[in-house]
Amino acid sequence: MQRQPLIASGLALLGAVSATPALSADLTISCGAVGAELALCEQGVEAWEAETGHEVEIVSTPNSSTERLSLYQQILSARSDDIDVLQIDVVWPGLLANHLLDLHETLGKDAAAGHFDAIVANNTVDDRLVAMPWFTDAGVLYYRKDLLEQHGFEPPETWQQLTDIATDIQSAEREAGNDKMWGYVFQGRAYEGLTCNALEWVASQGGGTLVDADGEITIDNENAAAALDLAASWIGEIAPQGVLNYTEEEARGIFQSGNAVFMRNWPYAWSLAQSEDSEVAGKVGVVKLPHGPDGASAAASGGENQSAAALGGWNLAVSKYSEHPDLAAELVAFLTGEAEQKRRAIEAAYNPTLTSLYKDEEVLEAVPFFGTLYDTFTNAVARPSAVTGDNYGRVSNGFFNAVHEVLSGNQSGAEAVSDLDSELSRIKRRRW
Repeated sequence: MQRQPLIASGLALLGAVSATPALSADLTISCGAVGAELALCEQGVEAWEAETGHEVEIVSTPNSSTERLSLYQQILSARSDDIDVLQIDVVWPGLLANHLLDLHETLGKDAAAGHFDAIVANNTVDDRLVAMPWFTDAGVLYYRKDLLEQHGFEPPETWQQLTDIATDIQSAEREAGNDKMWGYVFQGRAYEGLTCNALEWVASQGGGTLVDADGEITIDNENAAAALDLAASWIGEIAPQGVLNYTEEEARGIFQSGNAVFMRNWPYAWSLAQSEDSEVAGKVGVVKLPHGPDGASAAASGGENQSAAALGGWNLAVSKYSEHPDLAAELVAFLTGEAEQKRRAIEAAYNPTLTSLYKDEEVLEAVPFFGTLYDTFTNAVARPSAVTGDNYGRVSNGFFNAVHEVLSGNQSGAEAVSDLDSELSRIKRRRW
């Protein structure tokens, strides 16, 4: 196995790959580098190489999903055959489908049997299985068990409770001498991660899901505006000003160094928070995200309080332009198979897409909240990528930029959702 270093520029990466055609490797795969992703990918690839005798070159890609999508679009639009297997976000199948192989043709009609039905459906475009589920994700709330116990609090059920608890503990800790303590960290940079966070805030406070399943724009409402205003009140108070530029790893860095009470992140952060070099090992709990005072998300019934966790996750796809499509599909089948998914779950808390592994004793021993939060993972709120199709990138960009303006104090929630409604209406006229 050979590996290319991460290069932030898509054009630079494309040029570098073209200049070194696979370095005698049989296949090339792109892997992410958030948390333990790259190491796990390398280990899985090495196992496949040992089993098959083939060689694989790994290309690491930008951590920002927005930058990674741009990179892929450049490579695929050029019909480059230099990357055979691509790690793609759960919201990209519709955007990239025309460039991806139908895995039903190479792996058979039962290729995705046993995986979550919702993800298989998400990855099926015009009856073509364009990606195999690799790991799924949903936003969760990490908290300092020791600090909540010390100060007499239970984990919050509402966003207002989180705000109040974070304020109290942050103040008490700073008075005790820890002037680096913050109440809450999350993903606040203007990128796809903020779309996920903001969708959770809005949906869990009765503000809908930006665009509904029928393609109707729903964002311009009082609940959505109030959700964004509450989040804006955190900046500089319980969340550092720097959170406006945080992705997953910056938030994890603050929390894992012991300087935050709460953190919104994906399940991958669990094993890293429990590692030997973590300042908070053994002090962390995980619960579902809070909801609003009235609570109901678009998926809730009867007006009950309802947490909303954004559906995330990553899949493996084969480029149509691969010179070795059958071999690439075999690598995908291996990496998304039960043994690899179980290893990744145990070693680094990556959520399997195979339902059977949520009953596996070894998996549940390593990551107990896989069992307690099973419903969170299976009922996560999808971003409106399916209904908006090729326009999803514009929709998401409009959303996270509007939210970032509110968080930065440049607009009120009401102004932002009104302007966003107008922007999305213009995009919709192009047809989605």
